[in-house]
Amino acid sequence: MSTPAADRGSTTVSERAVRRIAERAATEALAPGEVHVGRGSAAVRGRRARVGVAVTLPYPAVLDEAGERVRSYVADRTAGLTGLVVPSTRVRVRELRVREREWSEGTVALPSEGASREGRAWRPWSQRRVPVAVLAFLCAALCGLLLYDVVSVHAGDRSPARWRAHLMDWLVTHGPDRGAWPGAAMAAAVFLLGVALLVLAVAPGRRRLLPMARPDAGVRAVLDRRAVASLLRDAVAETPGVTRVRVGVGRRRARVRAGLGFGPPGPARRAVAEAAEETLAACGLAKSLRLSVRVRTEPAWRAPAPPEAKSAIGVAGSTRRSADEPAP
Repeated sequence: MSTPAADRGSTTVSERAVRRIAERAATEALAPGEVHVGRGSAAVRGRRARVGVAVTLPYPAVLDEAGERVRSYVADRTAGLTGLVVPSTRVRVRELRVREREWSEGTVALPSEGASREGRAWRPWSQRRVPVAVLAFLCAALCGLLLYDVVSVHAGDRSPARWRAHLMDWLVTHGPDRGAWPGAAMAAAVFLLGVALLVLAVAPGRRRLLPMARPDAGVRAVLDRRAVASLLRDAVAETPGVTRVRVGVGRRRARVRAGLGFGPPGPARRAVAEAAEETLAACGLAKSLRLSVRVRTEPAWRAPAPPEAKSAIGVAGSTRRSADEPAP
């Protein structure tokens, strides 16, 4: 006598297992090592599953063809291994990665001085998630508190909260039309807040990123100001006689302050300026930074002796040695 199927139990595939299978399947869609997968997502409803993966594809690649290959392979592979129906598969291409062999072969070149600069190189816009999240949380909290009090008054037949009654009374007696300074101060604060929000909305932000020259209309690249400062610091530190280097890089200007431990200051300053200019030119920035170089001598620095003094010292030393020698 056989047991009915309903009494033999059931097999449940967890969403975590489906997600891991989809992530692994995405790495197998193209050649080995070409697809890098971030954290995916999966939702299982009965015998149906919806999956999504974020992938990094190799460059260059035709995005629609490569994305469709990844999507179809993930759907088929996930359905075959889990036994579920996968009607929806979402693939998000988050970035492109240059193959390592292309870098080694030199097929990818940095923009040179003669490169075509089609279009203006704009700084990338900042999403400003933290200010927007904080402002939205505060507004939602205030609105929720006010809504709770209003609903409790009209639906629960309760008296208004003291803070709302006091606030209404205070606004009636201390409004801007009364000429009281608290109301005017609050109005000014709201006005300044609105101006700050407008500035955040129209300003690109990301002040630490400097746009690089565009060798092609479809290429946009940026360079962090800290990276430029590090390159300048390393280049200037290799100058003979320089013992201490401080570098500051702004949006339009680069400041180099070097301490000279030995050697003449004039040639040292020229060497520092040449090293800094060559480094800035090699960065390939869209707008060249104004360079400010200052070389100061360290407390232990001593002025080098002139050539005449060196020759005189040499003659005196030879004469002294000859006088000390015994007579034949």
